[in-house]
Amino acid sequence: MNPERVVSMLDLTTLTGEETDEDIAALCAKAMTPLGPVAAVCVYGRYVPRAVAELDGTQVLVAAVANFPEGDLDPERARREAAGATEDGAAEVDVVLPWRAWLDGNKADALAVVEAARAQTPGALKVILETGELGDRVREAADDALQAGADFVKTSTGKRSPGATPEAARAMLEAVRDHGSGGFKASGGVRTAEDAATYVDLAAEILGDEWATPQTFRIGASSLLDALLADR
Repeated sequence: MNPERVVSMLDLTTLTGEETDEDIAALCAKAMTPLGPVAAVCVYGRYVPRAVAELDGTQVLVAAVANFPEGDLDPERARREAAGATEDGAAEVDVVLPWRAWLDGNKADALAVVEAARAQTPGALKVILETGELGDRVREAADDALQAGADFVKTSTGKRSPGATPEAARAMLEAVRDHGSGGFKASGGVRTAEDAATYVDLAAEILGDEWATPQTFRIGASSLLDALLADR
């Protein structure tokens, strides 16, 4: 596995909700790594202005979360948070599908949350499925999210267990393949170079060796970068 390639597809993430301005500045400085820049930093919306300022002049994008982490059935919240983040300079939004409502059969209203975020996000919209809660319905949820306008389908908020799993990733990558467009993001427990290789290899198996690029494939993580740098 090429560590530079993995770093280029990394969403360097901090989502404790208790970050200081200094924490955001440190995260953004870390995004410019000895292995090259990461794809994006991912933060809560209130930290977007500081992240944008810190990353000015670099190619690193800023992503913000919406409807996070609860995944409530609240399209107005998703609309407001996506709009605020993009107005402050975020290039991407990661929105949580209301998975409880979706599982209960209220698909239309759950997908209305995705559509509300989509309408306010000119750049990439990543839809978090919370796959650990979906059981054997991951593929169905991924299909629905892609139809509703997702640019990426993402495994997990990282706040519930399990997070990313190879089984969920396979279902989601097959949904992207059959949809004919879209991307995949592994998030939740991807901590080691071996973990990252699992998802890169799955993408290559299902969509081809050259498919995974920053435009189609991301890994959301906080500690993975340290592991990749330690393995240099």
